[in-house]
Amino acid sequence: MEKVLVVGSLNMDFAVYMERRPQAGETVMAQGMKLVPGGKGANQAYALGKLGAKTAMIGAVGDDTFGQQMLDNLEYVSVDTAGIKQIAGVETGKAFIEIEVSGQNSISVIAGANAAVDEELVLEQEELFAQADAVVMQLEIPVPSVIAAARLAKKHGKVVVLDPAPARADLPDELWAQVDITKPNETELALLTGLPTGTEEEVVTAAQALIAKGVKNVLVTLGGDGTLLVTAEQVEKFPAYKVKAVDTTAAGDCFLASFMSRFTGSNFAEAIDFGAKASAIAVTRQGAQTSIPTVEEVENFN
Repeated sequence: MEKVLVVGSLNMDFAVYMERRPQAGETVMAQGMKLVPGGKGANQAYALGKLGAKTAMIGAVGDDTFGQQMLDNLEYVSVDTAGIKQIAGVETGKAFIEIEVSGQNSISVIAGANAAVDEELVLEQEELFAQADAVVMQLEIPVPSVIAAARLAKKHGKVVVLDPAPARADLPDELWAQVDITKPNETELALLTGLPTGTEEEVVTAAQALIAKGVKNVLVTLGGDGTLLVTAEQVEKFPAYKVKAVDTTAAGDCFLASFMSRFTGSNFAEAIDFGAKASAIAVTRQGAQTSIPTVEEVENFN
């Protein structure tokens, strides 16, 4: 995809690093904290830009310091931010992330300006849809806006990609019917379908339930167990790369963006492998956008 439009969220991440996350009522000493630009939409736009895809983004930030930092960071990797609205008197979205030494994390999100990404804001950027080859969306902005974006992308004959996170069970069939590619992990897939995903066979069955709703291709990321591609015609598994994880924040965002940076419309094996390499590198680094590798790093990874 030479030109990709991302419609989604922008958050400033407050990343706290600790030995383990506290239990209810417990206090745990942390080793440190970093402020890192994040948000699923911004992470994917940043990764696409850094990996060489011509990228634009639609979203919203506040008129605060964090909002300007988010815009500056995207523009640093040549992302077109003209579709990102700065809203007066509103705070930029924030995410509070507790990260264990194992790399696993827990995330709490305050929507802030992301809640203002309404259908009107999406529709007034129709020219960006017309210029793109693919439109990538997530679920950290209002669902009606995601549906409007999918509908507008289809109107212009674009590839529609949905990262269904944070996952929810009430997504309408109208949205699924417009999706060409979706990328849940096994936990998200269970929430989306109401079906168990404890085994690989169950994952395939749940993915096929999305196919039945009209989705053309389901990419299920299984962490260290690789990625499953499920379509109406096939099921194929692709391996992951074994690394020591430091921070898994934005690993899925990195995978999807790097996959899209190489995807031509049919070369799933090549694009998935590129995504697997990029996300393997990302989890060995701290932070969201700070963990994204360069094209050269991915191509030289083995």
